[in-house]
Formats: sequence, C-alpha cells, structure tokens
Amino acid sequence: AAPLTFTLLHRTHVSKGNPVFWGNASLDGRLSHLLEGLNVTQVLPLEPPDAWARWRQEVSTYLSYFGQLVKLFSQERPVNYTRSLGCRLGCRLFPNGTAHSFYEVTLNGMPFLSFHVPNATWERRWRGSDVLAAFAEKELMKYTETTRDLQHFLNTTCVGILRTQSTWTEKQSSRSHTPLVMGLILGTFALLGMAVGIFLCTGGSC
Repeated sequence: AAPLTFTLLHRTHVSKGNPVFWGNASLDGRLSHLLEGLNVTQVLPLEPPDAWARWRQEVSTYLSYFGQLVKLFSQERPVNYTRSLGCRLGCRLFPNGTAHSFYEVTLNGMPFLSFHVPNATWERRWRGSDVLAAFAEKELMKYTETTRDLQHFLNTTCVGILRTQSTWTEKQSSRSHTPLVMGLILGTFALLGMAVGIFLCTGGSC
C-alpha cells in the first residue's frame, strides 16, 4: 500500500526587487491549499469560513510584509537578474506506522540545502559558490525556529496530520486540521523570510 503523504511546495521569484509567490499544499494526494501572489485559497473545505478568513488574512499580511522586506534588501544590494528560491517539505506515513520527513531548498532550480530531520541540522547541496552555501547554512543553524522548531513541525505536526487523516475522513468529523497545515505553511514562510537575505547575498559580501 502507498504511504499517506503531506507535501508543501513554495516558490519565490525575485526580479528587479519584486517578489512573486506561488505554492500549494496537498494532503494524501488531494490539493488542500493554493497560494498565488498574496492570495491563499482553501481548496478542501477543512476550515469553517469565519476561521479560514482569519487564517487567510494572516498569510496575506505576512506576504505583504515579506515583499516590502525584499524590496528594501534589493535597494540596499541591487540584483539585476532573477533569483528563484524553492522549498519542498513534507512527510510520509507508511502502512507499518513508520514515517519519513523531508525538507529541500533549491536556488535557481538547483539543489541548495536540505534539512536532516533526525539531527535538526542543515546540509549543503550547492555546487556553486561555497561562500553562499556556507553562509546560508551558518545562518539557518543559528536559530531554534529553523532547527528544533522545524524538526518538530516535520516529525510531530506533519506526521500528526497523516495519523489523523484516515479517521477524520471516515467519520466525516467537523474537527479541523487546517491549523496544523497552516502552521506548517506559516513556518515555511518564516524560513523564507530569512532565506531572502541569504539568496540576495552574493560572493564575499555575505
């Protein structure tokens, strides 16, 4: 039997200081959320309309603030070419009860960093400038939010979504799991907020 899977994808493109956001979340192969620009849409009806409206506003406000920071960074250190940062994270729950979590970051379509979940450590995958990759790894290892908290998201929150999924589907319970999903999304946005400064860093000026 195939494992249950939760996957979140997020892409940030920055061109001439202007960021464009795109992403989605899927739960067991079903699209659950879609991010386009500053708008995030709930595809599966997991959250009551009033509660979802609050979550949606939180995401929109964060992305707006995030975009302002990108523009500020770009003014201080102009980058005249497009940069693309991608994050792919999630977890799989296998029929025997074991789970596997993952987090991968790409820069301009190439492997950049990956998160080793069991040890809560970042590892370089970049074949380009070691200065840039080393700087990113060092910065991400400084903070609890991008080490232990991220480990908790992937090992506990993400896997918890999958462990409750089959029960929730069978019973058609009104209990919402969207806050868990949105917690992962917001956690990813927080990481990307730091990553903006990293991928605008160039060469020895890091």
